[in-house]
Amino acid sequence: MKEFVHYSVMLNEVLDALDIKEDGIYVDGTLGGAGHSTEICKRLTTGRLIGFDQDEDAIRAATDKLKENHQLEKVTIVHSNYENMKEELEKLGISKVDGILLDLGVSSFQLDTGERGFSYMQEDAPLDMRMDRRNPKTAATILNEYSEEELFHIIRDYGEDKFAKNIAKHIVAKRQQQPFETVGQLNEVIDASIPAKMKKTGGHPSKRTFQALRIELNRELFVLEENLDDMIDLLNEEGRLAIITFHSLEDRIVKNSFKKNEDPCTCPKDFPVCVCGKKSKGKQLTRKPILPSERELEENSRSKSAKLRVFRKKSGK
Repeated sequence: MKEFVHYSVMLNEVLDALDIKEDGIYVDGTLGGAGHSTEICKRLTTGRLIGFDQDEDAIRAATDKLKENHQLEKVTIVHSNYENMKEELEKLGISKVDGILLDLGVSSFQLDTGERGFSYMQEDAPLDMRMDRRNPKTAATILNEYSEEELFHIIRDYGEDKFAKNIAKHIVAKRQQQPFETVGQLNEVIDASIPAKMKKTGGHPSKRTFQALRIELNRELFVLEENLDDMIDLLNEEGRLAIITFHSLEDRIVKNSFKKNEDPCTCPKDFPVCVCGKKSKGKQLTRKPILPSERELEENSRSKSAKLRVFRKKSGK
């Protein structure tokens, strides 16, 4: 099997953000190749880490890496989406944790493994894009079964592509001749949907549509938005939630959630005192997101769009 390669984005910044205690309980909600988790574990003595991932290849790779670094005994690995974090931690008898990390998006391994279908560069690859291969639905299912209107909304909203209407129209026309199966088929349709002069700027014409399909298929934004409050509630006093995002849609959700959890008051600004009763859960430690260093950008070009935001749970004092 191809080696699972995943560069640990902003590794030192993440370790600083989590402020790791040697006896703490930490959760990596997106375990991947366990790059971040391995380094977290090296800072634990009696502490423990729970790692979540929905990709069985990632779990295999993470297990090997943790074993190789003699950290596996500190870790419990759960084959599940982080949306099930609260329930899965309850099964393990854990009600509160000291830190949670999410490193969102797609891993280098997933992008570089042709048969996974995440990359628009692999023309012969199947249109798969499942992060969890137990999911019966694939990207091809979306392309072949969604209505033109649904496709338009997905490509516009999740891909932020101004040619979404034209791309959706061409997809529907093409699938009437032949169902979508390969990356190359989709690339051809997208290429024909975008004016030639627009293809000279903004990178590969398929980039936005592939992002949109991946987000829809794996419910990425929905899962993020629905679970941020629960993750903050899971934190012990002074506990930290650190999240790395890779595009503006994710970053906006995290930014707004952190802001709302810091200042949830809904009273009109001219009220002398708060009467809504909504109390702050803590503080954003990053008014502006932390960005990768120049050195990291040189070593790993895929980290260029990464942003790290951190929330600290309120102390009871």
